[in-house]
Amino acid sequence: MKNKYYNDAIIGNKNIKATISKKGELLRLYYPNIDFKQFIDTFHIGIKVNDSSIIYLHEDINNRYYQYYTEDTNILNTEIENTYFNLNIRQTDFATIKNNLIIRKYVFANNNKIDLKVNFVVYSKLLTNSNNMISGKVIEDGLIQYNHDFSFAIFSNLEINGHRINNVDSYIRDGVLSDKDYIGMSNTSGITYDLETLKPGEQKEFFIAIYVKNNREIKKQDGFEEEIESLKKLDVAKEYSQTKKYWKSYVEKHNVLPVKDNKNVNENAMQIYKRTILLFPLLQNEETGGISATAEVDEEREKSGRYSYCWPRDAVFITKALDLLGMTKETNKFYDNFCKKTQSRNGMWEQRFYADGTLAPCWGYQIDETASVIYGLYEHYKVTKEKKFLENNLKMCENAMHFLFKYLEYNFNEEEKQDLVKKEIQDKIKEEGREKDHIYKHKSYDLWEMNEGIHLYSLASIYSAFTAMKHIYEETREKFQTNRLKIEQIEKNIVKMNKEQENIKKFIQENMYDENQKVLHRNCKDSKMDISIMGAVYPFEVFSPTEKVITNTVEKINMTLRTYTGGYLRFEQDSYMGGTSPWPVTTLWMAMYYLKCGDKKRAKECFNFVTNSSSNLGFLAEQVDNQTMKPSWVIGLGWSHAMYIILLAELLKESN
Repeated sequence: MKNKYYNDAIIGNKNIKATISKKGELLRLYYPNIDFKQFIDTFHIGIKVNDSSIIYLHEDINNRYYQYYTEDTNILNTEIENTYFNLNIRQTDFATIKNNLIIRKYVFANNNKIDLKVNFVVYSKLLTNSNNMISGKVIEDGLIQYNHDFSFAIFSNLEINGHRINNVDSYIRDGVLSDKDYIGMSNTSGITYDLETLKPGEQKEFFIAIYVKNNREIKKQDGFEEEIESLKKLDVAKEYSQTKKYWKSYVEKHNVLPVKDNKNVNENAMQIYKRTILLFPLLQNEETGGISATAEVDEEREKSGRYSYCWPRDAVFITKALDLLGMTKETNKFYDNFCKKTQSRNGMWEQRFYADGTLAPCWGYQIDETASVIYGLYEHYKVTKEKKFLENNLKMCENAMHFLFKYLEYNFNEEEKQDLVKKEIQDKIKEEGREKDHIYKHKSYDLWEMNEGIHLYSLASIYSAFTAMKHIYEETREKFQTNRLKIEQIEKNIVKMNKEQENIKKFIQENMYDENQKVLHRNCKDSKMDISIMGAVYPFEVFSPTEKVITNTVEKINMTLRTYTGGYLRFEQDSYMGGTSPWPVTTLWMAMYYLKCGDKKRAKECFNFVTNSSSNLGFLAEQVDNQTMKPSWVIGLGWSHAMYIILLAELLKESN
């Protein structure tokens, strides 16, 4: 499959999601969950005008493009002007709310002085493999492609006037498809529709619909075709109106921050704010509560692979933003359902998961993934004040707490004693029948998933998890007043957490402090400056923002990581995607620091940098191109959007 990592737009509903390029090309389609299964390898729309060869809407040299969402919705419009034929095309893409249909509506306008005869061409290539062949079947107004698990249909309000389901690639170039076969074995297909003649100044409307269904839900062989016949009766204009109404109502419901007429919220900031509200439901699995980091990107990348996974850490920051937007039920579902489902027997959370809760490909573990869940869960409680929520998740948090204890037990011993300690721990595990409880002995990766070791950010996350856990105990203590043994155990755990917090801070001061430069290091063995050090200030509060060691470290960060455009890199000598691009997350991190220091001017400078780096559609990226000041790499990154909402909320507080 050709790599297509650059998604520019996203549409969808709770069950189906599609990603689209800035030129209107359909790149990805997921069903029945927002991250799986992915069906599209290639989906190209073309036209044949008069006697021309096929003109693909997403790549012709004579095409000009303008793309925008219908205001406050996930309905995407791509306007295409073909200057050669003076033909204007408006493509409108949306997912219906109830029927899991992707509808692509087209309006053709002939601005030429001559008649234009238009033939509409759909070329589709689905993902498959040798063990899962695809069968194509022609119907009067489209085509169905069946594989073992799913059926995939393209249909329209017009009858097809040409098709090909075998050797498609050899014939599609001419835009004339003629095939005697009505059924065949191929993952490619081509169908054409005759839009007839457009007179000068005339407009014509036309639509195609994409429908996917799990074959296990189809009761008989022709059941899928019968469903399509029923769907053909849908009024597209009505479906559009209902979809528009749904999303506008959704934005209105969650537009809860005091952004109106606020001097910190210009037009760009308002666009990002509303786009975030519309993005988050397209990242969360409706059933499990799992939250994908973003929509799909380049599947062929080594290690990183896809980004369409749930990293617990990323999700925790997203839940903080969800709460700020009044989406507390969505946050509940993440902790009550997803976190419980994915927690390992030893109390930890692995590096990443699919949004349905199954384990995703990993190459290690990150201790902050586990610590962040405890931190985030209590942050959520601070918003809702629902004690039942804490009580229901207490056992999960305690299991995570014990895992963190074990991690520290192993890692805080001197190097020369580790072998002995390791043996003692292993013996204890064996005695207690916890043979599988061993993962903590391995070194944790850092926040950026690049280096193994003991890291400042990781320790800070544990410190904060213990702070949160002590608060959780305080809030739930009443439930156990008659349970003397439980109260005693809670007291022991609190004492241990207090001791471990002292140890963490001492360890950082003794092993991650440069006596000469008076700054902090990112880990025990690496003196490179790293923005993640700021995690010890926000959100984890190991140090106050005005402590001398922090102000010294910030000064060093500004000398080494701040770019000439005003954004911030992750760390010195970063090599990921070239390593020269600032990140919205890191820049917003610094904005939060300055805000906590009372330096509103510098906080707003960082905030404005991120605001100005958004895409034309209001999406924030993983990185920002220093030359163009536009998104680079992953567009619509949940973590970036979450941090933006978190900072925006703080700025709005400061201005009141």
